[in-house]
Amino acid sequence: MLKLYGGKRSRANIVRWYLEELNLPYEFVLLDMQSGAHLQADFLQINPMGKVPAIVDGDFVLWESGAILLYLAEKTGNFPQSVAERATLSQWVLFANSTLSNGLFLEANRERETPRLLAGLERVLTGRDYLMGEQFSVADVAVGAVLGFAVQMVKIDLSPYAHVSSYVQKLRERPAFQQAMV
Repeated sequence: MLKLYGGKRSRANIVRWYLEELNLPYEFVLLDMQSGAHLQADFLQINPMGKVPAIVDGDFVLWESGAILLYLAEKTGNFPQSVAERATLSQWVLFANSTLSNGLFLEANRERETPRLLAGLERVLTGRDYLMGEQFSVADVAVGAVLGFAVQMVKIDLSPYAHVSSYVQKLRERPAFQQAMV
């Protein structure tokens, strides 16, 4: 059975959300981050960087939430067939983990980047339900989780962005989101 390592309030919840969406069995190994469990030798064998999330799937070990999401999508047949669609899906996952996260969570960037990033997402989401079109995908997990964290943790106001706001609300109503993220 796949093992997912994470802390209570960590990016492991993003992976948990996707595992719940996929209805994949997994064991969640809760690390006590306050006591430094992620810095102990046994976990450093899994992720030498001492960060969560990480997974162990049989003999395969992987860390970094975006890489794990893409792995799970491919493993379960939820990765597009065409090279262009795969690249676009990967683009959104990488965007969530880097550009969007840094723009919304780094205080030095937030005032400048938030309006630009949310306006861009507003344009993308106009006329479509999800980032890749009409079908929910791992891209929505990656981007939706970051947006959800930003609203909850740094009180990002989505009200000027009707499509983004509606998108986040739609994602929050998904049973798998409720199971893993709330």
